Amino acid sequence: MEKSVSILIIYTGGTIGMVNDPVTGTLVPIDFRHISDQVPELQRFGFNLEAVTFDPVIDSSDVSPDTWIRIANTIFEEYDHFDGFVVLHGTDTMSYSASALSFMLTGLEKPVIFTGAQLPIGVLRTDGKENLITAIEIAAACENGLPLVPEVCIYFENKLLRGNRTIKFSSEHFNAFTSPNLPPLAEAGLQIRYNRNLIRYPTVRRPLTVSAGFDTGVAVLRLFPGIGQGVVRSLLRTKGLHGLILETYGTGNAPTLDWFLGEIRSFIAEGGIVLNVTQCPAGNVEMGLYETSAGLRTAGVLSGRDITTEAAVTKMMILLGSSLPKARIETLLSNSLSGEMS
Repeated sequence: MEKSVSILIIYTGGTIGMVNDPVTGTLVPIDFRHISDQVPELQRFGFNLEAVTFDPVIDSSDVSPDTWIRIANTIFEEYDHFDGFVVLHGTDTMSYSASALSFMLTGLEKPVIFTGAQLPIGVLRTDGKENLITAIEIAAACENGLPLVPEVCIYFENKLLRGNRTIKFSSEHFNAFTSPNLPPLAEAGLQIRYNRNLIRYPTVRRPLTVSAGFDTGVAVLRLFPGIGQGVVRSLLRTKGLHGLILETYGTGNAPTLDWFLGEIRSFIAEGGIVLNVTQCPAGNVEMGLYETSAGLRTAGVLSGRDITTEAAVTKMMILLGSSLPKARIETLLSNSLSGEMS
């Protein structure tokens, strides 16, 4: 007899898990052990669906590295018992969490699909039901006995996106997420069509491990015309700051002012690491293409190429927390580890 597909739903919190309390009329979290009561269509899959719910549930604005460690450890502990995992999460920081998990779960060979909703699952017009149903179907999808999407993804409004390539770009539309520099891994219409040439499949089999060391001594500095030396200096001299994500203009351009480059050089000389990412939602950092980025390269700033800020932050936190030598961290930051760069 063919083994039933098993999917673990991990409800961390967020809008998707809210229903109206019949007594108070307020929105309260549902017990996802009884998710079939809210979404009876799930029973038609014939899958073995189990759920764990964080207690207390976490608003995505309160998500921290401790949350990521908890999600990763849950997957690690249940890895041999399930064919795929669906993580229900608030939308505000979902791109950060999906990015973090993509770097934390080394040796991953099963789907980890993040999803959520803009409207609670207990509301008539909710987008949560379709997101949940399709995320589960994708997490269970196999071909020749192997998962179709063995990586960390976000499924939202008909599109499956690589988690560490996503940004949240709308606070009110159902298509809340986009992946500006990588097409969808799958698109759901009448059928789910998978773009297999974009999906990352393991080339070397190794046991699943979790990287759980984080150094949160990271900051993001978004440049703007008229930014003052005092602002830059005070940030770069923050006690315990080890890494800076520098959001620059266009293809990686920044002021050529002596004081600005001097502050950057001093931070790097004292052991800090600076990664250059573009403020543009789409596109690539090409340091040296213009004179306004050549100074950054000379100062020792690393190119983030087409990485998102969300992926850059989580990747830097994990690498800084790995106790690796600075030179090795810089090499890893400059190269794609989990498909986060083209």
